[in-house]
Amino acid sequence: MTYDLFIGDRAFSSWSLRGWLMFEKFGLPVRTHMVGLYDGTMQADLAELAPARLVPVMRDADGVVVGDTLAMAETLAERHPEAGLWPADAAARGLARWMVAEMHSGFGALRGECPMQLLHRVEGFAPSEAVRADVARIEELWDTARTRHGHDGPWLFGMYSLADVFYAPVAARIAGYGLPVGKAAQAYVDLTLAEGAFRRWRALGLTKSYDPVPYDMDLPKAPWPGPTPRPARPVESGQPENDACPYSGGTVTHLMETEGRIFGFCNATCRDKTVNDPNAWPAFVALRDAALRHEI
Repeated sequence: MTYDLFIGDRAFSSWSLRGWLMFEKFGLPVRTHMVGLYDGTMQADLAELAPARLVPVMRDADGVVVGDTLAMAETLAERHPEAGLWPADAAARGLARWMVAEMHSGFGALRGECPMQLLHRVEGFAPSEAVRADVARIEELWDTARTRHGHDGPWLFGMYSLADVFYAPVAARIAGYGLPVGKAAQAYVDLTLAEGAFRRWRALGLTKSYDPVPYDMDLPKAPWPGPTPRPARPVESGQPENDACPYSGGTVTHLMETEGRIFGFCNATCRDKTVNDPNAWPAFVALRDAALRHEI
């Protein structure tokens, strides 16, 4: 069964990030459709999915529509038990559901004062006491999960689960506003920002520009605190090392230069998402490294 997933702008829609990670991280087949969250077309874009009025929304092959990330999570976990969306252990699963539900309904100060944005780090942001209280509660929950159930891996419950899906935008908020957290929480934030699916989501989000920029604050900006991408830039001419786009297999029409080498892609989005973070894309990394081995 291939699902259709309707999402908003990747650089800003925290709920859409959660919805997409449910599919991407657990290998569930999906076609993604963009909704005009900031272009004024969202109501029209969702008209066929009534009663949906917000993103994300998913539709299955039979036309069944499910909105709201918590409902989506439970529906997917029920339909795909083999995918392991929830922890297998009953006690861990109960705590994971608790943490997801609290995230889904709480942390209003953090949401309101620190809307997710994946463009840069805001410098000099002064969190309110309410935001600090939200962050302290988040650290308590993360520490509880990792202490009790996180012994088999680096994520909240050892292996990646829906708890990590739901807290990925929280980690992005902590990073994007430079919110102070302890060493353990900062390590989890860094882990989230370095994870491949998160990096691909952000790289795709950066292919769209905004004027004005949503949620912009009159504060200094610093580079995004995730892994520093390998240098790359779009170019207009040159001889690419590949004859076909590494993603679609289509004819090369757009070019990118990275570290003195030129690669081709089938359209501007394929090129630009790769320019934004070359190491985030396994298909491109395989192409680049295979070509290098051939040269050697």
